[in-house]
Amino acid sequence: MTITPLDDYPLHQTPLPIAQMATADPNHYDRYWFNGYSTDGDWYFGVAMGVYPNRGVIDGAFSLLRDGKQRSVFASGRAPLDRRDTHIGFMHIDVIEPLRENRVRVEADHLGITADLVWRPRTMAIEEPRQTIIRGGSVMLDTTRLTQWGTWEGRVTVDGVTLDVDPRTNRGTKDRSWGVRPVGDQVTTAPSTTMPGIAFFWSPVHFADRCTHAMLFENSDGTRLSSSAASVPVLKEGDAVWGDERAVKRGYEPMYKIRWRSGTRRMEEGTFLFNYPDGTTEELTYEPLLDFQMKGLGYTHPEWGHGRWHGEYKEGTEGWNAADLDLLNITNFHCQQVCRVRCGDDLGIGVVEQLVIGPHAPTGLTDFMGGAT
Repeated sequence: MTITPLDDYPLHQTPLPIAQMATADPNHYDRYWFNGYSTDGDWYFGVAMGVYPNRGVIDGAFSLLRDGKQRSVFASGRAPLDRRDTHIGFMHIDVIEPLRENRVRVEADHLGITADLVWRPRTMAIEEPRQTIIRGGSVMLDTTRLTQWGTWEGRVTVDGVTLDVDPRTNRGTKDRSWGVRPVGDQVTTAPSTTMPGIAFFWSPVHFADRCTHAMLFENSDGTRLSSSAASVPVLKEGDAVWGDERAVKRGYEPMYKIRWRSGTRRMEEGTFLFNYPDGTTEELTYEPLLDFQMKGLGYTHPEWGHGRWHGEYKEGTEGWNAADLDLLNITNFHCQQVCRVRCGDDLGIGVVEQLVIGPHAPTGLTDFMGGAT
């Protein structure tokens, strides 16, 4: 047993100390994730930090896409027992005020990237429905996520070129998730008797007076594993950032159409239809402006994949030209596209995250790794 300072707070949900997990599942994780992008689609950055208590690992990454070039820095090491210690090497995510202000610092000048950024919300934080996927009798995914829309202020410097980040001309999303999902090196099990396949779409959008969100997990045949939709008002002076959600308009079973770019698994145009319990609907159309590779934050990265033990401390950097990527390499399937979004007369800006592995009947993908025809 290990007592840490957090045990002095009334936070416990089991008889165990905070530092000891209630589950021994090595895939248990707790994660920060943010994005930020300009309202004209000129640049995008992503921030990620994950703690994997049963693996004893913490890792983080920062990545900027600008002028067709994406540059990333990565850090990984031994996880601290005190969960308030949210830094690894050159990377810090500070909770200045919960759900109201975060500060992200990247002090990796020796790797060519520095950043000092403050996140502030435009909306309250909302909880997405719990996402649970069971395959072959085993839990593959069981997570909870909060989503919150906001802005950034500060600066990012990459290879000597500084980007000033003005809250009036950028938008972003905060994503905090925790639970179980496949991270790090997996234990050996009997081979699956079914072809693996998954489709994931996640789509937070900013409009002038509200923000919207659609999330879908599907099997290869299009059957739903989890889905949600919501319209969330922009905060007014004095509004709470958590708690009473009566102003949030929750939808159900969002429908969609995706048209892929020929020969890829990358969206050319998308439409989501939100259905609300009062019988109203709204249709959002997405036009991609910019493609960000999620491997720049470790997702499906062959070396910097999440939760891997690299020793007491390891750091690194990587970059590429977007035009040179092989989009049918599986490490490039997972992306976020910054999109112009129309809903009636309203014009917004947001992202559509997409990861489709295997065939996907609703969007016309017919084999495991091939592109749209």
